[in-house]
Amino acid sequence: MFVSDSPPRRAAILHADLDAFYASVEQRDDPRLRGHPVAVGGGVVLACSYEAKRRGVKTAMSGRQARALCPDLIEVRPRFDAYVEASRAVFELFHATTPQVQGVSIDEAFLDVAGLHRIDVPPVDIAARLRRQVREQVGLPITVGVARTPFLAKVASRVGKPDGLVLVPPDAEDAFLHPLPLELLWGVGEVTAAKLHGYGLRTAGDVAMLPESVLVGALGPAAGRHLHAVVHGRTPEHVVTGRRRGSIGAQRAIGHGPHDPEFVHAALLGLVDRVCRRMRTAHRTARTVVLRLRFEDYTRATRSRSFTHATASGADLAAAAVGLLDSVAPLVRERGLTLVGVALTNLESDAVVQPQLALDGPDTGLLDSTLDSLADRFGKSTVTRASLLRRGEGIAVPQLPD
Repeated sequence: MFVSDSPPRRAAILHADLDAFYASVEQRDDPRLRGHPVAVGGGVVLACSYEAKRRGVKTAMSGRQARALCPDLIEVRPRFDAYVEASRAVFELFHATTPQVQGVSIDEAFLDVAGLHRIDVPPVDIAARLRRQVREQVGLPITVGVARTPFLAKVASRVGKPDGLVLVPPDAEDAFLHPLPLELLWGVGEVTAAKLHGYGLRTAGDVAMLPESVLVGALGPAAGRHLHAVVHGRTPEHVVTGRRRGSIGAQRAIGHGPHDPEFVHAALLGLVDRVCRRMRTAHRTARTVVLRLRFEDYTRATRSRSFTHATASGADLAAAAVGLLDSVAPLVRERGLTLVGVALTNLESDAVVQPQLALDGPDTGLLDSTLDSLADRFGKSTVTRASLLRRGEGIAVPQLPD
């Protein structure tokens, strides 16, 4: 009799995803919003409640489009401090469940609970307990998918939304995956789905019937091989933990214009201040500044500048970001701007920093550290740029909490 030495396959990866996160926080904090269609944003929908989703409202839709679809839509300004606080509380519950947590964004994460099988309840029961804890202790709904791989757990949580729990047993993966529309597969966007629809392919099962060579011919080598592996369950089985973030960024939707150039500059500088503060809190420095823009016609543009040495100087990083914005001024005037974003990449530890001689003025490092201390002690809005006071600090979208 043959006895395998390999461990049995187990569904022990959780994908936990908060439902309509921003809108849910608003409904949690204001009982008058509960049960009503809610959109968070200013000019552009950043998030919307499921009551609004059922009426056709979608993220990134203009406020005018959303109101046309849902005349009784309630629009609220975003409160990012509240969202970051809620995210931190939820991630504390994640880390209390297992040390193996891979954050994906401010409102979702993978949890590997395979190592708890001798000391805790089965993974699906851990997921149920986690959902209950998030609901009772943070006051938010969360959907959890449980599967053998992160990919399948992510798809399971998509199927389970909103406020659900879906288990994909290892011996029923094909039965779960193959009937699903291609759009539910993680990594299959609108363009890829449309291309596959053109070949008459509608479900994961349709794709699974094709040889890899056909998918490579239709989608290219990388996308074709990836999709073939996806529909046959051959994706990585482990979450990735301990990896330091490669970038820190934020973006701001500013709605349809035209916009005063001074307003756009102020919005960009406000974003730079935010990401620089978060970078210094994480004891990192950056060597590259990336500017991201979205235009009225929904096209996008990206520009970047790299320094010879990594820096934590808010003044230097702000000057680079403004220079990038000025370099695309003709494009902004031609197409109209609806979103501006900035990211700091090529991050390094601040343990070793190459100092620059302050030949053109005083060293701003002390000013940066003083402003960071004031923000930590008295709140992020204690000291802000005067240019932001006229119009409010705006809609700056955070990423993962630091």
